[in-house]
Amino acid sequence: MGLPGHRRRRSGEWSTIPTPSNWEFHGFGSYNYGGTLVPEEKGNYRHTFTPPAAWSGRRIFVVFEAAMTDAEVKVNGTSAGAKHQGGFYQFRYDITGLLRPGQSNLLEVTVSKESSNNSINDAERRGDFWNFGGLFRPVTLQAFPAARIDRVAVNAKADGTFTADVTLAGVTAAGRVTAQIRKLDGTAVGGSFSASVASGATTVRVSTTASQPALWTAETPNLYQVELTLANGSGAALHSTATRFGFRTIEVRTGDGIYVNGKRIVLKGVNRHTFWPTLGRASSPRLARQAIGLMKDMNMNAVRMSHYPPDTFFLDLCDELGLYVLDELTGWQRRYDENVGAPLVAAMVRRDVNHPSILFWCNGNEGGWNTALDDDYALYDPQQRKVLHPWTTFSGIDTSHYQTYTSTANKAAGSTIFMPTEFLHGLYDGGAGAGLNDYWKVMNGAQRSAGGFIWAFADESVARDDRGGAIDTFGNRAPDGILGPYLEKEASFATVRDIWSPIQLNSPDYYANTFPSAFDGTTKIQNRYTFTNVNQLRFTWQLVKFPNPGAGTGHTVTAERTFTGPDVAPGGTGSLVLGLPADWRELDALGVTATDPTGRVITGWLWRIKKAADYRSRIVVPVSGSVTATENTTGVTLAAGGLRVTIGKSNGRLTAVSRDGTAVSLTNGPALSVGTGTFTGLSHFKDGTGWVVQANYTGDLTSVRWRLDSNGWLQLEYRYHRTGNHDYLGVNFDYPESKVRSLTWLGDGPYRVYKNRLRGVTPDVWTKQYNNTATGASGWQYPEFKGYHARTCWARLGTTEGTITMVAAEEGLFLRLFTPAVGPDPQTATAPFPGGNISFLDGIAPIGNKFHGAASVGPESQPNVAAGDYHRSVYFLFSA
Repeated sequence: MGLPGHRRRRSGEWSTIPTPSNWEFHGFGSYNYGGTLVPEEKGNYRHTFTPPAAWSGRRIFVVFEAAMTDAEVKVNGTSAGAKHQGGFYQFRYDITGLLRPGQSNLLEVTVSKESSNNSINDAERRGDFWNFGGLFRPVTLQAFPAARIDRVAVNAKADGTFTADVTLAGVTAAGRVTAQIRKLDGTAVGGSFSASVASGATTVRVSTTASQPALWTAETPNLYQVELTLANGSGAALHSTATRFGFRTIEVRTGDGIYVNGKRIVLKGVNRHTFWPTLGRASSPRLARQAIGLMKDMNMNAVRMSHYPPDTFFLDLCDELGLYVLDELTGWQRRYDENVGAPLVAAMVRRDVNHPSILFWCNGNEGGWNTALDDDYALYDPQQRKVLHPWTTFSGIDTSHYQTYTSTANKAAGSTIFMPTEFLHGLYDGGAGAGLNDYWKVMNGAQRSAGGFIWAFADESVARDDRGGAIDTFGNRAPDGILGPYLEKEASFATVRDIWSPIQLNSPDYYANTFPSAFDGTTKIQNRYTFTNVNQLRFTWQLVKFPNPGAGTGHTVTAERTFTGPDVAPGGTGSLVLGLPADWRELDALGVTATDPTGRVITGWLWRIKKAADYRSRIVVPVSGSVTATENTTGVTLAAGGLRVTIGKSNGRLTAVSRDGTAVSLTNGPALSVGTGTFTGLSHFKDGTGWVVQANYTGDLTSVRWRLDSNGWLQLEYRYHRTGNHDYLGVNFDYPESKVRSLTWLGDGPYRVYKNRLRGVTPDVWTKQYNNTATGASGWQYPEFKGYHARTCWARLGTTEGTITMVAAEEGLFLRLFTPAVGPDPQTATAPFPGGNISFLDGIAPIGNKFHGAASVGPESQPNVAAGDYHRSVYFLFSA
């Protein structure tokens, strides 16, 4: 491969290059993001090959699955045909007359990164995504008999009726096309069926009816295969082929909903680019399977091909594994001209028509549709799937993008089917899962809501080989994913998985994560499947015990049981009777997992049985010893063993800590995160085995009580009063971030949370090393270290000065660690954080997304409404 021109990397150099690939990832050319001026780049490919001598007399085609963007093909120095234009579509040339079977042949391809057609550049190269060059999908040779079956378009309905429109070529005498439907294991379904073929015919239709076929849905991806044979008049086979399909019927019932096989479906979808940081748009079945597996792990049932048709193997896997698909013609806010768009519509539909996973064709994106092409799709699709215009209302479906919570609720209550093809834009750590709980209560519950598609699946970030492998997100344009560039799970992954679980358990409360006292081992269950009864699932409960601080991470299972789910029909509710042993309340937590008929874990729940006060009693234990107090002009110093703690006399705050002569830099707290407190006085006195320093205030902070016990535990008890709306509520301390190394904690994790993204995290003893990851922009270590951590019972902060253990005495504590880094230009995908570095909070802030501040994203995204008086106790232990 060579790249002519000047000033381009490896310009004029011939070298080998893998095919498929984008040439930028092999040192050629330049990296370009859509909307930027793309320099003129052309790649010249040469490949020698020897086709079998037995191919003499056959029709031979060279097939390109895609090329970016214009392709000119020669065989043995002669043009194979007109230049192909359009970067994401299959095309082929009949090169029978140019080949020398059994001898060496030369294939030459010139690929232009920019098209000579301006509308193609507008539709494909000026979009909000990376642009690459090269042969990024496979190139193959295909040999056929002179008389052959060229294409097959299947229409297999839920009632068992089956037709196949067969395109023929080279038929010079009368004959017959015979078909046989089979299961994938080869078992025949019914008898063969056929249709006669006249001399010179180019099309024929064969049809039959299958008796009670197993239907295809995303929950039940049942597939069949139809074998077709073209025979001559004497019955001798001339050519045979086979294609997979599924029996299913799609309906758009105007003003009602989207139905598959007579059942209304709700799409839980995501927008997905074909992308890998070191490959660009080149992919593989392994990467496709990995991506679909992660979608299924998030309980998604749909994917939108944004903004071009994908590799055929991706659609094959959607058929096999079960995902509804929106297949899309390229056009990001600008459109193809009709003369170049029409053959690209034909190429996409002809290639993809038999995939049962495809529900709709999308004619471009966000204004990038040419309405003159709308009726072209039906020319090649006997199923007559509806065409969508993502961003507006068409075919009776409102797909409008990035609605606020209020406008989402209004649209879902309207008279038109509502299915946003993009919503909750996941820039950095905002959007995606943040706000989804409120949106989904509306979108899942409204009759005319058909679900929607989150933007987007993964960060589209390039590992720049011209920058030493540095990850390039092109500022804030590409870090939009629920997953990182290498499919790292970011926090919204767990939130989406929980909210979109087709099985929902309704008690205990999602946000309490502890059991009500009346819980008897029976929980209400909601079946949000469309086609699957709960009795097809397996459930497992586990009783677990958590280790104490310093004794390990995770949990120990002490008892478990696996059982079949109850009879709860799709869309119904019922009861899940766990059958717990009598002593279950003696353990720390109860876990439940649900497993689908394929063996995939749908989701899991882990609820604490014990409360924060139980762990405090277990961890903070009395010992014999003594505490002394000394006072000077600036503070009161308490001492127990090698620990010395100083409380300032001017403000009642912690001013100094030392352990065996080593300073511990936790200071300047408790300071109210919001509100005022005027210091009015301080007293100190002996209290049993400890010593108390009592500080009093006027204003919002009313009192602070410090007590150092002889066991070395320092208790902080504080009270404050707040009313009104606030981003956060609680108190702050200072601690140098540079001294922090790790965190181990019993609380909800492993991810940080926001007020509008509390679901998906579960209680356990988690651990993570310090990192300064700016989600989607830098660092790339997940879970991120900094931020809000929910329902913390205890935490051990590893530092260069030793370990600081913190234990909560009451439920519902949010532990805030520092202020997270944020990528460039986050727009409204941000959340406020209090002052200081470490905070103990009763309320935390929500986060917005790229296009909406948190206030527009629903009830859970509103500020905290302060309830009046607040009281908390936190215990500290400073150790090596």
